[in-house]
Amino acid sequence: MHYHLLTALLVAFELLLSACQPPAPLARALEDLGFTVQPKAVRFAVIGDSGTGYTAQYEIGDWMQAYHEVFPFDFVIMLGDNLYGGFSTTDYEAKFRLPYKPLLDKKVAFYAALGNHDSTAETFFVPFHMGGERFYAFTKGNARFFVLDSTYLDAAQLRWLEKELRATDTDWKIVYMHHPIYSAGSYHSVDPELRRVLEPLFLKYGVDVVFSGHEHFYERLQPQHGITYFTSGAAGKLHHRKLTQPYLSAAGYDADLHFMLIEIAGNDLAYRAISRTGKVVDSGVLQRTSHPAGEARTPTPLRSQRLSDPRVERASE
Repeated sequence: MHYHLLTALLVAFELLLSACQPPAPLARALEDLGFTVQPKAVRFAVIGDSGTGYTAQYEIGDWMQAYHEVFPFDFVIMLGDNLYGGFSTTDYEAKFRLPYKPLLDKKVAFYAALGNHDSTAETFFVPFHMGGERFYAFTKGNARFFVLDSTYLDAAQLRWLEKELRATDTDWKIVYMHHPIYSAGSYHSVDPELRRVLEPLFLKYGVDVVFSGHEHFYERLQPQHGITYFTSGAAGKLHHRKLTQPYLSAAGYDADLHFMLIEIAGNDLAYRAISRTGKVVDSGVLQRTSHPAGEARTPTPLRSQRLSDPRVERASE
């Protein structure tokens, strides 16, 4: 009898161990990850439009945790629409704390931007690190991050942004917000007013990289006047087959949900976009180039893309 009990316990233990292993494709995916995990590098993950509470969001969270074991990123930037459909304690639990619990337990910090589906009450949610502000900045290593509220981009925010950009002397200047000012997609398109007021500041003060969400797919655009634009808005929702302007796109993925991993080491920024099945769907390295103040860089004419009325744009999904 004791023998059978011991056997049952051993079987149960083996099943428990197998359940704790990463998904089978992870070992193969890790071989393709290609990060060096350099000392003193800035490592972070990127998620956008994540807060659905759907099974797919939890699956993305599982893969983020699995990759964290071999690529120990310190923080996550959130590109808006952090909570869909409600802002109760239950919503914060089901759409944030539970999907990312293993990362939160390991003290991985999340830095949120507001999206058009978010409430300003989120600025006071301590795990979002917003400090009660709709827009803010923080520094990690040799990178300064500027977090914007693109849904309500008022004069005060623009004055703050210019002051912050002017005063910043870090190697990397990275902006992130919810709405993209460039997109190769056809679902929402871009807001002409956002590009009109933001792009001149990006060019004048040498912004290197811009991350946005809102479009529920992944895209990396051809550099626009030295700035690389990423859209990463499918950590919870997907717009399938909406990448329709390939002349702007360097890479795109709209077959499934995704998240991103980033490593900044010196003048190099390595990026990976990873699908809900753990597959690396885009990867590469950006090299930072200096942009002297006052350098003549002319914004792209707005007529190069189909534009929507921003009043409709920001009210839509």
